[in-house]
Parts: sequence; C-alpha cells; structure tokens
Amino acid sequence: MNDDLPITLDRAAGTPLATQVADAFRAAATDGRLRAGDKLPSSRRLADTLGVSRTVTSAAYDQLHAEGWITGKHGAGTFITTAPKPSPAHDVSYELPVGDEGLIDLAPGAPCVATIDKAAWRRAWRAAADHPSMIRPQRAGLPDYRAAVVEHLLRHRGLAAGVDSGTVLTTAGTSSATGELAESILKPGDAVAMEEPGYRRSVGALRAAGMTVVPVPVDAEGLCVDAIPRGVKAVYCTPAHQFPMGGRLPAARRVQLVDRARRDGIIVIEDDYDGELRYDAAPLPLLASIGPDVVVHLGTTSKILTSALGVGWMVAPAAVAHAVLEHRDRTGTRPSPAGQLVVRELATSGDLARHLRRTRREVSERREFLVEQCATAGLSVVGDDAGAHVVVLLPSAEAERAVIAAGRAAGIHLDGLKRHHFGPQSTFGIALGYTACSRAELHDSIPTVAALLAPFVHRGPSRT
Repeated sequence: MNDDLPITLDRAAGTPLATQVADAFRAAATDGRLRAGDKLPSSRRLADTLGVSRTVTSAAYDQLHAEGWITGKHGAGTFITTAPKPSPAHDVSYELPVGDEGLIDLAPGAPCVATIDKAAWRRAWRAAADHPSMIRPQRAGLPDYRAAVVEHLLRHRGLAAGVDSGTVLTTAGTSSATGELAESILKPGDAVAMEEPGYRRSVGALRAAGMTVVPVPVDAEGLCVDAIPRGVKAVYCTPAHQFPMGGRLPAARRVQLVDRARRDGIIVIEDDYDGELRYDAAPLPLLASIGPDVVVHLGTTSKILTSALGVGWMVAPAAVAHAVLEHRDRTGTRPSPAGQLVVRELATSGDLARHLRRTRREVSERREFLVEQCATAGLSVVGDDAGAHVVVLLPSAEAERAVIAAGRAAGIHLDGLKRHHFGPQSTFGIALGYTACSRAELHDSIPTVAALLAPFVHRGPSRT
C-alpha cells in the first residue's frame, strides 16, 4: 500500500489517537477506499507516516484485528479482510457485496455458463487469436461478426436483418447501446418511456445521456401501451420476456405500439435480452419485423453465452445506424473486437447453435424444478415459460426485505423487486434466477427459499 492513507488525525480532539486511526480504517473499508486484500503498512511504518508513536498504531491494529477487519499473514504483512455485511433492512443489489461471494446466487440476469462446451470455447479463442491484428478500428463492427449475427437472428429470432429489417451494427451490450442511441438520435431532456418495474441499467444509461425517464406500468402481458404518455421521443421495452415481471407482449399490443410510434414519430428500443430462451411456444414476431422503420432491435451475448465477451448487436433503420456511427466517429468509441471474433468462430463452426440447444434444455429443466418446488410450498410464480428467472409476489416492502435478509442468513443471495423500480415501488416480490448457480446449488437452495417465502405469500395482496 502507498503512503496516501485515508487517515487524518485531530490531536486537539478528545478521542484517543489509536481510536481515530482504527475509525479511519473502518470508514475506508466500508466506503470502498480500501478493499478486501489491500495490504496495509506495518505498524512501525504507519507510525512514522502519521508522526505518532508505534504504541498508537499497534493499539489500533490490535483493535481492528480483534474486530475482524484485518488479518496478518506471516512473512507477508497485514491485509484488509472485508467490509461488514449490510444491515438486513438495506436493499441488496445484484452484485454480491465484498466478502459475500460464498452465497448461492439466485439473482436474475445471469447466463448459464455451465452449458458452455469447454473444448468449443478453447477452439474459438484459438481461432480468434489467428485473426490478423487490426490496423484501423471498425466502428460498425467486424463484417464477419455482423454476418454471423444476421444468420443467428434469421435462424433463432425470425428476423431478416440486413435485408428489409435494418442495418446491423456491433455493440458492447444492450445498456451501452441504449446510451449510444440516446446520445446519437435524442436531445438532452427528451422524454423516454420506460417499463416500471424495468431494467435499471438501461434507466441509468438513459439518465447518464441526459434523458428524462418516464415510468410506464406493466401488467401480466408486459408494457401497457395505452399508458405511454404523449410527448415521449422514445420507448424502451422488453417485449419477448418483460424484465423483471416476465410477461410476453401480445401480438395486438405489438401492432398497437408500432402504429403509435409511426403516428407520433417515436423510436421504439426493443431489448431482446433473452429472447432465444423460450420453452412453451414459438416466439411472436419481433417488433423489428413489424416496424423496421421505427424499431431499433438490441441483442446481447451476455445472456446466452457469457458476459466475458462484452458484445451484442443493434438492428436499426438506416438513418439511426448512420447517426450512431457518426457518434462513434466523434467520440472515438467502438465495440471490442476480441469478443466479436470469438462469437464469429462459435457461429461459423456450429458450436453456437449447439450451445443454444443445450442451454434451452438445461435452463428449461431448472425452471421446471423451481416451479415444482414452489408449487409444493403453495407458491405461484409470475412470468412466461421463458428466460432465466421467475417472480414470486409478496404483500409488502417489509416482507420483501425480510425474505432477502432471511435468505442471506441461510447463505442465499436473493433479489427483490425494489431495485427494479425507479419511481415509488408498486410491486413487491422476489425475482428468482436459476442460471447463476450450479444445478446442485439450485436443488439445495430452492426448498429453503420456498419455505422462507411461504409464510409471507399467504398473507395478502402483492400490489399497492
């Protein structure tokens, strides 16, 4: 660790210097300035730096060690161990807090990496490494990758991209693409309608671009098109499998949304984040197939493969695609080519199609197990037979917090619906993902989760 320590001593204060040192380290570990694994200076060096006696720093270290904040490794030094776990009353974010990596992760939004064929994965990376080094950046993305996307969309989503349904561009993922679109075709302050509850990272991307995000309610079938207010410039939605509530936008609403977009000059952003994962029926036509002139279709590899690749795609009307490319030229941004090369190799070898078949089978079986366990406990789940999560509704915010806290105490990370609201919370419950953990972990944890949920679910309604 360097000498830039997060410690300021007040010798005029009535608080002992050793206590001030210990308090400073606790605060730095809590707010993230120090992290688990960071090495601390020796007590002698710290004393020299602060201009105090070694008795002061040794006493501070002894107290921190007794409280579990630091640990000593023989011959290596002294290290921060972890920040304290949050109070059960605090909201639990999707990312596991430092020190909680041992929890079984049942949050939504993760790919099922267990279905990746390791041999195919290695082959794809080796083949990608043989590609000649790039000299100039490809702002639109690598042509071979975009060709692979066109084939993928045609075979798995029924979209004739690049023919009569828009221009294909590579992206760094759906949230990144949403931000790019806002900065390219909208103006700061423009109103963008967003599903509520909805995907918070896209809300963040829109707000970071200066947009005014307007909540629009969802029901069991997805976005309530009639509730979209006048004056919005764009609408963001997840019609294949609404996130997080899991509804599928029916054909009539899809046509209604496209008609509204054409009449009012609205751009529709269609986030198809796990549209390939459907088990009960053939998918409905994409919005981009119905309205290629007003719909921008977004997809990603982070839900069907792994987030490690960091690539996705955008299918947009020519004018929108041109505006995005101009924005990339101005800002010098572009999607990373490495992930594109790997996906291209997986697609051209047929390994991507085989992976999707394995993933659908595995994830469908996991969902079936989860639903059966919930039914045994008298619980109903919300959401179509698709994707990688379901929702169990709860009667109140207090019940939601209590279940999350009880899950944490049982070694299980659960995700509440609160964080998916960007206005006042109107729907309460737990979004149960079944792809971030192993199958064995799922089988071990779901009966416990069902038992935690059951007492609350049977008490009353789930909406305000």
